[in-house]
Amino acid sequence: MNLLPIADAATTRRLTWRLLTRRPWAPAGVAALFVIAAACGLAAPALLGVIVSTVDSDGPAGTIVAAAVGILGAGALAAFLTAYAQAAMARLLQNALADLREDVFATTLRIPQASIERAGVGDVLSRVSGDVEAVGEAVSGVLPAFTSAAFTIILTVTGLGVIDWRFAVAAALAAPIQVLGLRWFLGKSGPMYRRVRIAEGERTGQLVEAFEGAGTITSLGRGERHSARVASASREAVELSMGATKVMARFWNRVNTAEFVGLASVLAVGYWLTSSGLAGIGMATAAALLFFRLFDPIGTVLAEFDELQKAFAGLSRLFGVLQHKGDPEVDGGWTGSAGRLEVRNVSFSYTPGRLVLDDVSLTVAPGERVAVVGASGSGKSTLAALIAGIHPPGEGRVLLDGEPVETGRAAASGVMLVTQEVRTFSGTVADNLRLASPKADDAALDAAVRAVGADWVGELSEGLATVVGEHGVALTGEQAQQLALARVALAGPRLAILDEATAETGARAAKRLDRATAEAVGGASALIIAHRLTQAAAADRVIVMEAGRIVESGAHDELTRAGGPYARLWEAWTRHARGTAVTSGGSGTG
Repeated sequence: MNLLPIADAATTRRLTWRLLTRRPWAPAGVAALFVIAAACGLAAPALLGVIVSTVDSDGPAGTIVAAAVGILGAGALAAFLTAYAQAAMARLLQNALADLREDVFATTLRIPQASIERAGVGDVLSRVSGDVEAVGEAVSGVLPAFTSAAFTIILTVTGLGVIDWRFAVAAALAAPIQVLGLRWFLGKSGPMYRRVRIAEGERTGQLVEAFEGAGTITSLGRGERHSARVASASREAVELSMGATKVMARFWNRVNTAEFVGLASVLAVGYWLTSSGLAGIGMATAAALLFFRLFDPIGTVLAEFDELQKAFAGLSRLFGVLQHKGDPEVDGGWTGSAGRLEVRNVSFSYTPGRLVLDDVSLTVAPGERVAVVGASGSGKSTLAALIAGIHPPGEGRVLLDGEPVETGRAAASGVMLVTQEVRTFSGTVADNLRLASPKADDAALDAAVRAVGADWVGELSEGLATVVGEHGVALTGEQAQQLALARVALAGPRLAILDEATAETGARAAKRLDRATAEAVGGASALIIAHRLTQAAAADRVIVMEAGRIVESGAHDELTRAGGPYARLWEAWTRHARGTAVTSGGSGTG
């Protein structure tokens, strides 16, 4: 399995900064709020020191009252500013995350299908769900709290130095233990969290596969086998998570040791300075309280590194998606001249050593309609997928007007694929049609609908504005295929590939859809993967495939007279059609 790219640490930091500075003044304003809030927070230890000094020297009671009022006022202001700063930062980060989420989603839609298949659906789903959730949790609470604590630490250490530089040196004795503990933790936890995210993606993939194929799995009696796969993937994810928890517990032992060393050092220096007459008891009290005040913010900073590691791992996977070369947005409406398709000596295999296409070459002249027929498994749909840029050829080349059709970027060349798996998206009829041409006006939509015979659109309660799909009007198979063909008419591709696009319909609907197909394609070149041989009979030329190779090519009449593979297919088809007509009371198959 080839996972989608994961951005390295340097790239993740660079792209994160670029994302935040899309609103350049916001980070500076938030930083200013945190500085003011942290400065207000320093007032309480300093004023407590004033109270201790006043009591020790039998100073005036008014000084004590003023200091107490100052403590209350500074505390209230610090709490208000901290809450406001954290809320402002959360808004800034949420806006940045919304931008990132939209960028990732848009890029995911443009990633070539082959890349998605190689990566596995679990990898993609875990990024746009689990990774976004991990980053969202960090944005909502972790990063604002982390930033507030970081500013408090910086200003508190500065305050210790202002009281007496020796207090700052004593407090700094805890730093090596904290830094070494943090380095150890980051080195252990970072790779572990990345493995956890990958394992969770694998588990998601196994669950999706089991749910989607539940009917087949049950009918074949393979439930235990798939349950064992899900259990194995879940067990791996849990074991990795437990390992990360053990690492975090050992890290907190180091943090507690650092706090003990730092506080003991500050108290020892305070005792020495007061005993030597170099500092008053009020200064020593303020210094001890300042260092004690560091416990919470330092604990917050170190603790939140755990969550930040998870968020950073998620960010690297999200930015990795953005690094993937995706198909650019295409506005539809190519309306260029019909393209000339050339497939030159193309071979392809999904697994090494098992060729699905073997040295296939063909040409579709501008405006020509070529039908490809053959038994199931002969390679027809794979050929269509390669021409449509879904998979890259293993060998050979696919050219449109002499230019290579790039994997995942065929739409930019004017190639449009319609398969039998037609999707109707939740939204209005107009929304579904504008997928092919976002700027098309209602008049163009009406023309496309009429061209493919979808008169039923006008009979809907709100016409083009009628909501269809999961949360609206349910469309029949024929109606959904007509919408797909109307998209072709709107887009005006240079080459239309119809992979059994009208296969899942009855005989009468098939006749209507065949006419709709002809109207939708218009003057474009067309490659039609034909399920019904009536489609082949109406084409300019027919290509017959067997076992991944082209075995015949020519006009319908020419091939039926030749007595080869196509003639045998046609005979079997007409015999089946006559039998169907008799069974259905003469309705015919067209």
